[in-house]
Amino acid sequence: MFVIPGGITGCILTFSGLWGVPYLVSHYSLSPAKAAGMTSVLLIGWAMGAPVFGWLSDYMGKRKSLYIAGVVVTSLGWSLILFRESLSVFQLVMALSVTGFFSGSIVISFAFVMESVPLSLSGTAAGLTNMGVMMGPMLLQPFVGRILDYHWTGQMIDGVRIYPLEAYEYGFIPMMAWIILSALLLFFTKETHCRQMV
Repeated sequence: MFVIPGGITGCILTFSGLWGVPYLVSHYSLSPAKAAGMTSVLLIGWAMGAPVFGWLSDYMGKRKSLYIAGVVVTSLGWSLILFRESLSVFQLVMALSVTGFFSGSIVISFAFVMESVPLSLSGTAAGLTNMGVMMGPMLLQPFVGRILDYHWTGQMIDGVRIYPLEAYEYGFIPMMAWIILSALLLFFTKETHCRQMV
């Protein structure tokens, strides 16, 4: 539960907060403003998905199965966004919307982990989970940048490095690996049924 949410947040904030705009500009020939708007679609979906997943999890009385469903769909969405080269702009917007929305399943992390430990340790567990959340972007943003720099061909426009599509595809591999790891790790968690461990 420390590692899992880092994959979700890491992908979202690495893409929308840093590398998504230049990727969309170079690969889809969008203007920087339109590319920024596209990455905002991801964040809006994320903001909308979180309360829905939180409510649904409480309503169903389940944490694990709903969280797995959210992260699996998120993984599939990222595979399309990052590695499918023939998406139309409409398809890309839809993929970003769905991926952002299902990334909202991350909100389940906190209730899930606090119910999985004795009540006396729930605050500590939540704090550790939050550290995991922030480790994703902290590690992925510079790591993706290093991979991009390694595959940079020397092209620059107005003093800004321009990376080829191949560089982005290599650079996005760690993001994809972490979100897949997050999905796999969830299968090893134990369902709490929204009840506190005693």
